[in-house]
Amino acid sequence: MARASRNRGEWRPAAQLPVARVAVDVALAHLDRPFDYRVPEHLDVDAVPGVRLRVRFAGRLVDGFLLERVAESAHGGRLAWVEKVVSAEPVLTGEVAALCRAVADRCAGVLADVLRLAVPPRHARVEAEAVPDADPGPAAPAAAEPADTGWRRYPRGPALLDALAGGRAAHAVWQALPGEDWPRRLAEAAAATAGAGRGALLVVPDQRDLDVLHAACVDVLGKDAVVALSAELGPAERYRRWLAVRRGRVRVVVGTRSAAFAPVAPLGLLVVWDDGDDLHAEPRAPYPQVRDVLVLRAHAAGAALLVAGFARTAEAHLLVESGWAREVVAERDSVRVAMPRIAAIGESDTDLVRDPDARAARLPHVAFEAARSALTGGRPVLVQVPRSGYVPYLSCGSCREPARCRHCAGPLGFVGRAPESGGAQLPHCRWCGRADGGFRCPACGSRRLRAGVVGAGRTAEELGRAFPGTTVRASGGGAAVLPTVAPRPELVVATPGAEPRVAGGYGAALLLDGWALLSRPDLRVAEETLRRWLGAVALVVPHRDGGRVVIMADAGLPVVQALVRWDPAGHAASELAGRAEVGFPPAVRMAAVEGGPTAVAEVVDAVLADLPDVEVLGPVEIEPDTATGPGDGDVRERALLRVPRTAGRSLAAALHAAQAARTARKAADPVRVRLDPVELG
Repeated sequence: MARASRNRGEWRPAAQLPVARVAVDVALAHLDRPFDYRVPEHLDVDAVPGVRLRVRFAGRLVDGFLLERVAESAHGGRLAWVEKVVSAEPVLTGEVAALCRAVADRCAGVLADVLRLAVPPRHARVEAEAVPDADPGPAAPAAAEPADTGWRRYPRGPALLDALAGGRAAHAVWQALPGEDWPRRLAEAAAATAGAGRGALLVVPDQRDLDVLHAACVDVLGKDAVVALSAELGPAERYRRWLAVRRGRVRVVVGTRSAAFAPVAPLGLLVVWDDGDDLHAEPRAPYPQVRDVLVLRAHAAGAALLVAGFARTAEAHLLVESGWAREVVAERDSVRVAMPRIAAIGESDTDLVRDPDARAARLPHVAFEAARSALTGGRPVLVQVPRSGYVPYLSCGSCREPARCRHCAGPLGFVGRAPESGGAQLPHCRWCGRADGGFRCPACGSRRLRAGVVGAGRTAEELGRAFPGTTVRASGGGAAVLPTVAPRPELVVATPGAEPRVAGGYGAALLLDGWALLSRPDLRVAEETLRRWLGAVALVVPHRDGGRVVIMADAGLPVVQALVRWDPAGHAASELAGRAEVGFPPAVRMAAVEGGPTAVAEVVDAVLADLPDVEVLGPVEIEPDTATGPGDGDVRERALLRVPRTAGRSLAAALHAAQAARTARKAADPVRVRLDPVELG
């Protein structure tokens, strides 16, 4: 890299394209645009699009990325110089830069925040290591014929592989069968893409899924053809692997949330597994969700997209319903063959006659019978128990149906400083703030309310006493999460999402405390409960091998029936229709504005000035949040803004403009803005 002249007054602009457009690392909404700088002659060679720069901004040196070089600037004044090219390594590709801009615009965020998510911090020693010639590794093996893979069990599976092998931009939502070897199927899809000379990017929720998917891809493609990206690697190794992708030496990338921005080129396939997992939602501003990022990327890059999982979210079903994606599902006969036998409490009068206390017991007779049968057959038994803890929510005192507001269908609770009546606190809506002293359950007509408690208790100890001599192992819920367990007769008590895998599958699964999962005051409670259940049931052997599942929940509930039939697509369709009826995402676009009362009111008023048709719910008082700090008098509020889906871009733009006005005048109290937040309760 050329050394700068000591006298800056002697600097001369580059002869060709002397103006650099720079994305400065300043996370202020009113400064969310590129700025023009002059490129000095001595930095002409190194100042190429994508490199990291140092520029002077508002009197201080800040970092930035060079987006492009142009011949002239539209700025009428004198331009400042590019002070330094930090590294000659072009780390930001044009495709990723455009993606970051699109994500920021969709989420009402700032480009600088998204760039921090997309490009890992520089590690100078790794950059200085010897660089092999750009080579995508050994040629990928010829893609297996669909008849030789598990994709043949899905009528559209062979067509999907053919499209990937032909380099076509297929968009699909894949519903995996129970017991499916999904890492192998995704590895086969990646191999078909790599065989066509294009790259594949596969994103999973956590490290356990990443480990099994990486192993499957290595088995199919070879060790040098695939790389895994995750935070577990440490900064040096992660940057080393990321650079290998950026330099075009690896075609297939598997990773967790941040890998959605990996600079794979040329991009042929994007995959997200289990898109409903909350680990796919970025906890930092502007809070993008992996599925949304990959949809934007597939659309812009002309790449194939595969949204895959045992469950199906309402957002994924919207892609199918809109015609943008096709569903890849198995025939019902194949589903029945792969399923274990699934039973719910009180599904028939015969069961209730045999065990009258089945609905009241935490472990009814049918559950003991299923567990004993599996243990006798030499297989382990999975016991899924909701995580311990307390959740402040209200439900019907008779049927335990979640109590919801009659105005906006938001969850009822005792919110902050709600007014009292007759010495008793009135329930208030957590969304619109209205009091509801005349609650009547729409399901059973009861007027009684009860506070809900979600807890697992001493399940492991209880099972140890119920099955003396049988080993009881715990995974999650305070204990270490076990990746796998041995295929021997033992009881495995796991919290949702922490179920260990076992070679050959579990003999039975007991899904305890279904009411606890279903009673949470969350917009996605039914969808999330079914996703957790399907993930556990998928680990059980088929019914022809003796596999059984018992759900401790009312057999008449729609979500329970969806599990019994293994019909996540039907449940997603019903969920999407229900949300459209009451105005919930993804049928509409909704934004949560959180902060001090004055700040929230300012943002809401600014949005209403631009979009007078926006529906405002609230504001309501919420618990303090360390993410944004205290508001006025340590009181924090939340307002929900709702618009039709077609007005989503306008809402995001209005929110960005409102934030820009506040940052321009240096407002002290911060506001957090989230579009389509993953939790609403």
